Amino acid sequence: QVQLVESGGGLVQPGGSLRLSCAASGSIFSINSMGWYRQAPGKERELVAVLTSGGSTRYADSVKGRFTVSRDNAKNTVYLQMNSLKPEDTTVYYCYTTLVLTDSPYAMTFWGKGTLVTVSS
Repeated sequence: QVQLVESGGGLVQPGGSLRLSCAASGSIFSINSMGWYRQAPGKERELVAVLTSGGSTRYADSVKGRFTVSRDNAKNTVYLQMNSLKPEDTTVYYCYTTLVLTDSPYAMTFWGKGTLVTVSS
């Protein structure tokens, strides 16, 4: 029904920057929110940044001032600009979206497969 394709992960040195992208495709009627979570081995998945259809944003305290979430509505794509990266930002980042399909009145949540970000010298 819906596919989320992530890109932009990779290896970067501490203090560097990366931009993650996530494009949603499928039978989409409307998107309520899009954003990013991350999950380190042995830990729970944690919210990184969320952007609602109304333009509201929410960030984890650990990334405030360093990460910026944005969205291209025409492309159903969400971005995560990550600056001043730290080794502790190393983990897999998952894109998600909560949206309404064309054949259902209910909002549903979909997840990407994840993209690895490694911050290391």
